[in-house]
Amino acid sequence: MINIFDKVIVGKAILVMAFCLLVVNGFGQIVSDPATWTYKIQKVKDNKYEVHINLSLKHPYHIWSMEPGGDGLLLPPSFQFEKNKEVKLIGTVKEKGNKKSKVFIKDDPASNYFEDQVEYIQEVEVKNNTTIKGSHKFQVCDENACLSPKTKQFSLQINDIAATNIDTLKDTQSTEKNLPIAAVETNTDTSNKEGIIVPATPNPEISTQANTDKELESKIVEAKQSNFQLLWKGIGGGLASIITPCVFAMLPMTVSFFLKKSKDRKSGVSVASLYSLSIVFIFFLLGVILMLVNNGNILYEISTHWVTNVFFFIVFLIFSFSFLGAFELTLPASWSTFTDSKSNINSLSGIFFMALTLSIVSFSCTIPFLGWLIKQISLGERTGPLFGFTGYGIGMALPFTLFAIFPQLMQKLNKQGGWLNAVKVVFGFVELALAFKFLSNADLVKHWRLLDREIFIGIWAAIAIATSLYLFGVIRFSKDSELPKNDWGLPYLTVTRTVFAISSLLFAIYLIPGMWGAPLNGMGAFVPPMGTQDFVIGGGGFSGGNAEPENKKVEMYGDDLKIYEPEVARKNGLHTLFDYHEGLKASAEQHKPLFLDFTGITCVNCRKMETQVWSNPEVIKRIKENFIVVSLYCDAPMKVPDVDKIESKFLGKIIETLGDKNAHIQATKYNGNTQPYYFFIDDKENLLVPEGYAYDPDAAKFVKHLDKVIQKYKELHP
Repeated sequence: MINIFDKVIVGKAILVMAFCLLVVNGFGQIVSDPATWTYKIQKVKDNKYEVHINLSLKHPYHIWSMEPGGDGLLLPPSFQFEKNKEVKLIGTVKEKGNKKSKVFIKDDPASNYFEDQVEYIQEVEVKNNTTIKGSHKFQVCDENACLSPKTKQFSLQINDIAATNIDTLKDTQSTEKNLPIAAVETNTDTSNKEGIIVPATPNPEISTQANTDKELESKIVEAKQSNFQLLWKGIGGGLASIITPCVFAMLPMTVSFFLKKSKDRKSGVSVASLYSLSIVFIFFLLGVILMLVNNGNILYEISTHWVTNVFFFIVFLIFSFSFLGAFELTLPASWSTFTDSKSNINSLSGIFFMALTLSIVSFSCTIPFLGWLIKQISLGERTGPLFGFTGYGIGMALPFTLFAIFPQLMQKLNKQGGWLNAVKVVFGFVELALAFKFLSNADLVKHWRLLDREIFIGIWAAIAIATSLYLFGVIRFSKDSELPKNDWGLPYLTVTRTVFAISSLLFAIYLIPGMWGAPLNGMGAFVPPMGTQDFVIGGGGFSGGNAEPENKKVEMYGDDLKIYEPEVARKNGLHTLFDYHEGLKASAEQHKPLFLDFTGITCVNCRKMETQVWSNPEVIKRIKENFIVVSLYCDAPMKVPDVDKIESKFLGKIIETLGDKNAHIQATKYNGNTQPYYFFIDDKENLLVPEGYAYDPDAAKFVKHLDKVIQKYKELHP
């Protein structure tokens, strides 16, 4: 049995896991702000000035350098200056002070920081008397912990310069190239997640309320919820993976082994519990690894890249053929043989290797769930992998403990019969459908037009029909057993199998009209956009009678992105723009607020919002009458002009594509990196309400949000 040494190790492992989770979610006591900021403008010569931002810190607090070093998770101060046609920024913000360097955590690189005093200087060139406005974001720490990040605004008046005839400053986009890029938080402090929106150029009247402690506290709660959503999604994925053939077949066998090899039922339950904890710990470690590489936008970029989607298409295609019985797919035998040889319930390490063996041999069945989970995590926070994979481990491990506690339930499991292979085949059909969804994502991004809407729907309908025929017993595969027989020796279908067969057939019937232009709002999140439809019954072609006038102005990137425009927008004559700066110009000309739609070509939840919320009559009426819609696709592959090819600290690279540009704008101006996310601004980039609107398919709630935005715009622009 397990010796005392192993129990000590178990205790330590549990404490380590608990500590890591508490660090991610912990909140300390409220302390007074140790930072005092002062601002001044100093003339250098002629029309050149320096903006001085000075910080005084109380002992023992310090602030990280703008090049902080350390483990890469430190939050350096960042600065944003409001766009002003009278002001040109020269270079970037420079820091001045007694910079120190120290190793705060053993084996980590040294971190750079300032104590007591530090000064930040930005050189500017001014054309006329004006006001320089901006904001800066910072975080201060002591030896043990960091306070929540904060954002402060400043405003400095220049009134000692006469109008000159210096060269006209660069336009808005060119000026932006000289702006310091705001750093996006990469530490584990929960007070600056996607729920907290810090505008680049906030309206002071609006921002005051948003920065109150109560408002901040409510947004911290919102930020936490997204992690817990991933936790629950992970648990759901882990529980769902139990019914896959690879895992399900091992469930009764493993639990029975524990109970038979233990001297009594109590010790058997104890061993099963340690086995379950080992499974959780394995996936916890995977989550930690993914969290460490999930810097900035990397997981989102990986999950939406066309190469990744083609890779998953091939992987899912192979797995689907394997599930349908074409061949057996396993990892190298040496892997499972090695781990199995180390398995022994008499030691902690043996139990751990038993859990590792399960994780390895079940790989072919669990990878679809893990792939789906990674996709969900890519839309969440930086700490999302930790929560998602820990949840997956909990969901996968829970049944092993439950069946050890209630062994009588295993008697029903052991009567598996031939239904287990039927489940495996159905999973094969499902994975085949998902494979084409991944290929469709790549097709949309690269404009191959291989899987236009009607072709994709036709493939899914055919797969649904084949699934139904299989469940009805019309189609058989090599490893299928005979159907059960009734008292007269005739084969029959169980009620469960019949229900699934009918459901699959009804799903196919629902899909088929979509091949000729039916909207399929219930599946709008999964099928390609209507813009790829070649033919609509009664429409004389794709546009279905809603074709736009030939002389209508074509917006920037419209030729490439128009096909992704929501069908509800087309049907209601809503004209969409696709470039941020073009939207600002249109807002100034038309005197309407901007509806910034941060979205994605392959974003499932974006399509859900469009088909379930935008299509609501009250919603689309307000959008059409009161807003200019700018859809900013954060995975658009189109190349941007040279003027937009700036270095993005958020992306960690030079902006090359429109998707890069939009992701950079969302992160640096609106402190978010998930889609869908909606922000509402005026032509001066003032947020009309402090908060954005994330994914929430509640049309009534969205109507209230729109009304709030409309009212605020009228107050600010009578």
